[in-house]
Amino acid sequence: MKRLANWQLLRSSLQQHIPCMLLYVLESTGSSPGRQGFFMTVNAAGEMSGSLGGGIMEHKLVERAFATMRNRETLHTLLPQYHQKTAAEYKSGMICSGAQWIWIQTIKPSDADWIDTLINDLQQHQSGTLQIKPGGCTYIRRQPEQAFYFQRSSADDFEYREKTGYHQVLHIVGGGHCALALSKCMSDMDFYIYLYETRPELNTLLKNTYAHSIIHVNAYSEITQHIQPGNHVYVVIMTFGYRTDDEALRAIIHQPFKYLGVMGSKNKMNTLFNEYKIKGVSEASLESIHTPIGLPIHSRTPEEIAISIAAEIISVKNGAQP
Repeated sequence: MKRLANWQLLRSSLQQHIPCMLLYVLESTGSSPGRQGFFMTVNAAGEMSGSLGGGIMEHKLVERAFATMRNRETLHTLLPQYHQKTAAEYKSGMICSGAQWIWIQTIKPSDADWIDTLINDLQQHQSGTLQIKPGGCTYIRRQPEQAFYFQRSSADDFEYREKTGYHQVLHIVGGGHCALALSKCMSDMDFYIYLYETRPELNTLLKNTYAHSIIHVNAYSEITQHIQPGNHVYVVIMTFGYRTDDEALRAIIHQPFKYLGVMGSKNKMNTLFNEYKIKGVSEASLESIHTPIGLPIHSRTPEEIAISIAAEIISVKNGAQP
């Protein structure tokens, strides 16, 4: 998880007594380059991690943070940034439209305990709540009801809460070459990756250092014991054959997921779906399955296939397609 590096920079800075600061996007509207939850950390030694969205806006805010540290000042402020030339004040220097509300905070030695707890939980893949109020940022070992919450009356009266850790879960059923490539491709994104395989000695499975959890099953029908439905759950079935794909799909076809995709040709999937229709599977259930899987970019290699699948998953996650 790349976000972990941001917090680790703050911890190492505190340990070395180097002044450091946190910059966090609490809200974004329109075409803002930095979305809610984007954040970065900087220290007086010139080290930086993360992003607010880039561009001249990020450059100006980072320079402000550096100036604050050089002057040995303390800063706790919620700052609007408007991405349009006509804005009366708080112009970001960008013209992409929209706005961002960015929290800028000096990190103090008293913040070390909650930062240590947050880092430990992230490393253990445990989720909690990051909370930011006018008094500062802190971490609570309790999961919030929603991934993001922001309520603002003014720059001095607001509350931000965010679920820490991975917001999405990806289940890859099958551990072959395409699964290895997809695991690698998705490992840089906000997905906790589970991988299921019936062959523990499989070479590509042994090479897979990207999935967070690799689960050996005796049969793919057993995946129902591990895969829970939900609007943050994505499932990709790519086993070694027609019958094993069928076995896996039958096990979960009636469960609601954000995304369910099966790798296979049109002919293969038409044959499989015809069998399902005969056995009473509804048209609605079949229409919800993404197949042939991935965006149509004429992908051929496992790496190209992985990119097409990843692009389709991100498209669904971000609401670009049903």
